Amino acid sequence: MPALTIDDVLQQLATIIADSIRTNNRLGYFAALYYKVTAGVKAGIAKGQFENGPRMEKLDVIFASRYLDALNAWKTGQPVTASWKIAFDATKNSSLLVLQQLFLGMSAHINLDLGIAAVEVSNGQLDDIHNDFDNINTIISALTYEVLNEIDRVSPLLSLLGLHAGNQANILIQFSIDNARDGAWCFAEDLATKKTKADYDACIAARDETIFKLGGSLINNKGFIRFTIWLIHLFEWKNAALIIKTMHEGAKAKIVVE
Repeated sequence: MPALTIDDVLQQLATIIADSIRTNNRLGYFAALYYKVTAGVKAGIAKGQFENGPRMEKLDVIFASRYLDALNAWKTGQPVTASWKIAFDATKNSSLLVLQQLFLGMSAHINLDLGIAAVEVSNGQLDDIHNDFDNINTIISALTYEVLNEIDRVSPLLSLLGLHAGNQANILIQFSIDNARDGAWCFAEDLATKKTKADYDACIAARDETIFKLGGSLINNKGFIRFTIWLIHLFEWKNAALIIKTMHEGAKAKIVVE
């Protein structure tokens, strides 16, 4: 059933998480992260952090539904955007870090889906939602960084990536949620100018191709960075179900405390 409310989204995410734990499936990594983010947005609406709470719930549902629909389509062999396909396909690759899995999901969802959702909920009048767009992204950014900091537990050598901090050419090292947010807004501004369906679809297709290539850069690394990733992976937890449980239970505990 399509999600109509944030509670519907949370319920569907919880189902994905439970199924992923039961089947030891890496698809649950991003779902666990996204559950925390969605719960944070729900709390933000309840606290009046947005100029227009009902519109923000609608944006959140449209945004989340793009991920949920893409996942359902991928599972049933239906066409999905290239950005999501590379992210979902990567969950079958046991050599990738948990961090890489999360970044692939975030890249597809923020870099592609967020701009589309912003245009749809605003009917192309982006100025009306700019402040709330920034507010929702503040929540996304803060909670995502919390999760990324918390995965040190399952990936104890992850800090070794800091040895490559000066490598401006490597997308994995330089991946930034804030840059993705800014790129999403620029994409939304461009998309909002498209007046025909053909132009609108072509704009999305071009963006999708760009983000697909970025996804490839997150996966494919060379030289000393590749060795560092191998070393990190060597000591990273391998049990997907346990990793998902750790991420999700930590998120739920944080939400309850707050």
